[in-house]
Amino acid sequence: MFKLISQYIKGTAVACAVFAPVFMFLEVFMDLQQPTLMADIVNNGVANADMHYVLATGLRMIICSLLGLLGGVGCCFLACFTAVSVSGHLRTSLFAKIQTLSFTELDELKTASLITRMTNDVVQLQHMVMMLLRGMIRSPLLCIGGIFMSFRLSPRLAVIFCVVLPILIACTVLVLTKTIPLYTKMQGQIDSVNTVMRENLLGVRVVKAFTMERKQLGRFSEVNAGLVDISIRAQSATFLLMPIVTLVMNISVVAILWLGGNMEVAGTVEAGTIMAFVNYMMQITNSLVMLVNLFLSFSRAQASAKRITEVFAKESSVSEPEKPLEPQGFDIEFKDVSFRYGTGAFVLKNISLTLKQGQRVGIIGTTGCGKSTLVSLIPRLYDTTHGSVSIGGVDVRNISFSVLRESVGVVLQESLLFSGSIGDNLRFGDSGASDDELFRAAEISQAREFIGDLNSRVEQRAKNFSGGQKQRLSITRTLLKKPKILILDDSASAVDLDTEAKMQAGIREGMTGSTIILIAQRISTVMDCDTILVLDQSGRLAAEGRHSELMQSCELYRSIAVSQLGEEAVICA
Repeated sequence: MFKLISQYIKGTAVACAVFAPVFMFLEVFMDLQQPTLMADIVNNGVANADMHYVLATGLRMIICSLLGLLGGVGCCFLACFTAVSVSGHLRTSLFAKIQTLSFTELDELKTASLITRMTNDVVQLQHMVMMLLRGMIRSPLLCIGGIFMSFRLSPRLAVIFCVVLPILIACTVLVLTKTIPLYTKMQGQIDSVNTVMRENLLGVRVVKAFTMERKQLGRFSEVNAGLVDISIRAQSATFLLMPIVTLVMNISVVAILWLGGNMEVAGTVEAGTIMAFVNYMMQITNSLVMLVNLFLSFSRAQASAKRITEVFAKESSVSEPEKPLEPQGFDIEFKDVSFRYGTGAFVLKNISLTLKQGQRVGIIGTTGCGKSTLVSLIPRLYDTTHGSVSIGGVDVRNISFSVLRESVGVVLQESLLFSGSIGDNLRFGDSGASDDELFRAAEISQAREFIGDLNSRVEQRAKNFSGGQKQRLSITRTLLKKPKILILDDSASAVDLDTEAKMQAGIREGMTGSTIILIAQRISTVMDCDTILVLDQSGRLAAEGRHSELMQSCELYRSIAVSQLGEEAVICA
């Protein structure tokens, strides 16, 4: 945890982190003078009826208080600045790291968990930095300083601390060993709560459409009860420490008063010294309570640091090549490609095929046969488990990301738009595109009809657009890239047949020379492609050819055609 924090103390925060302990040292030093000055007032001023000494010493106490206030305020300001700066740099680095991870790692870490790590876990570390620069300095100094000053006043009374401190340290260590694992589990349970909450917020329309509010409430109550349970167990263990500290310290105060009273009767210690000793005991008590709170924060921060470090330790399974090569052309070749997600069953099996540059390629098959997975291997959203994918005779693993993903444009199944303006979303494809270029691309995708103004607002998750409109905007965005390989992954499923036909005609004319790969559920979308790939349920390439050829040679393709187009399609073929 400390290593993680130290990496993100940068710039002005370094100076703040250095000077914060200096200010805290000033505050502690001034606080430690107060009981001794009070003892001097009682022993020398009050006992001798010396009013001048009382006033002079009282003035010194006021000056010490003001200097202590200056030190405390200064330390608080510098510690706050450092903590916020560290959390800001850490959050930025964590976000940047997440952007480098491939789909494989993102699938493993889960979206809700990453959100928790970016927010709750970073806040825990921010709080810890604050506590470190204030409590970690103040508590030990006040405790050690109080013990030192106590021994100066009366070594015999100060022996009490030799008994008290080992007991408190042992109790603290015991509680920490119990709480750290509980806090780790608690952060994981927060992930579960966030997952359910996120799914319900994103799917609120589905929940209401099926009147599933009660069931979803029960589901949330279940995971929330789990969080409550683990939180109670963690907090119970930590709160147990506070009564123990209070009990031990109160017994210590009683021991001081009893032993000090006997010593005062015997004439070996003065009343003012006993008062100062009790004040030092209270200072030590407060410092130990603060130290306990610091250890409690440490428990949570340690769990959070472990979860954040887990993200930083993740290495993307899809990495930049050490010596990138330039593809010679844009022919695509799959060589004995097999793929599976994690350790699951193979989704694709032994696929070998070649797609020539400029071809229009259709991919069709039953639901779940691996169509989307197949095309995701081309831009390296995932890497093959076995075999290789090549573009222009070069394995995609040897092509730099910038070259590969500038050459490949993908419109995914889920049409995701970002909050902002329509123009901002479309310029994801080309940040320097002019308004005229945006409108030309929109005409090809048939989106021009509903784009009144490029500055029109896109709400979160584009809820102010229909499914078909979102798909056409996503296609427009990708067309602006002018990619050499255009992949449309069932991207017109929410568009009517007439609009889709116009769109396909526009893409055919506007993307001359580019390879166009169409994944579709509707066979009418791929009928006029140069070649059609048919995948069976096992993830194998069942057949390859033109529509008329497949109608004669592939029973799977024929059955799909009959189910969608009717028996007359078979007769015409």
